[in-house]
Amino acid sequence: MRRSTRIALTLGLTGLALAYLVWKVDLRTTLDVLLDADLAWFALAVAIMVGTVPLMAVRWRWLLRAQGIDDRMTWLIRTYFTSYTAGQVLPTAIGGDAWRVVETSRRHTGRRGDITAIVLLERGLGGAATLALGAMGFVLAVGRYDVGAYLWIEGAFVFATIAVGFLFFARSARPLLARARPVLSWLRLERPMRAFYDGIHHYRGHPRLLVGVFAYTTALQAVRVLAIWAAGKAVGIELGPRIYYVMGPLFFLVLLVPFTLNGIAVREAFFVSFLGSVGVPANTAFAAGFLFFLVTTLLALPGALILLFEGVRGSRARVEHG
Repeated sequence: MRRSTRIALTLGLTGLALAYLVWKVDLRTTLDVLLDADLAWFALAVAIMVGTVPLMAVRWRWLLRAQGIDDRMTWLIRTYFTSYTAGQVLPTAIGGDAWRVVETSRRHTGRRGDITAIVLLERGLGGAATLALGAMGFVLAVGRYDVGAYLWIEGAFVFATIAVGFLFFARSARPLLARARPVLSWLRLERPMRAFYDGIHHYRGHPRLLVGVFAYTTALQAVRVLAIWAAGKAVGIELGPRIYYVMGPLFFLVLLVPFTLNGIAVREAFFVSFLGSVGVPANTAFAAGFLFFLVTTLLALPGALILLFEGVRGSRARVEHG
């Protein structure tokens, strides 16, 4: 996809989200809600997101080792945190993935293709785990919550995940994938999708690993959904965690949309729309979305401090050896 097209889509999507927020939200009331926020619940949301990063690095290490690539846990955790920092300026989570590929390839020369496949496989398994949670949320919501189209969108995503799983794991689906090559080339997705496909087929010989990583990732995503619930509790949304297991998987997918400016406005518009469908006032829902934005910003802080420390240490080393 051309850069001009991507920019146009980004500006268009962000503009629509901003227009929706201007229509629904009163900023003065929202500010009052934020000033009254419970900092203990906010701190819990931050702790959940930060605390799960080392656990995600463990998952990454398992997949790397299956390809004969080994590295220290401290470095993998460091790279995960710095990838969140990179994701603040690069397109959503995809930018963070690219950062991990580049950083790891520098340490393991000649393995860029394998590392790219591993990171994409990890992202794909994360998406599948998110949609597994979506399936659970779908079951939880039927007959209990009136979330309208969102419920059926979630169901459609679950069905699509099953179809994609067939396409990528079944050898008989290769002719179907070949037909999609022109579209993927236009979207500039052919190379990453091929790497993802190759990565999956390398792991066909490790079914226990794939199943284990999928189950582990589903558990991690389930814990991370509670960070959204905590952000809602911080601004006084008295809903139990159950509804967030309907909302969370869709929200995590929204964060993956590459046509946003770090999710700005789109994230908050999603909170207002979804939570509004279960009776939460628009101003309170917007405040919850904004708090979760602050949570993800703080998630990038450890990586920023690491990069700053490394930059200072590198500058000192050059001076001492200069």
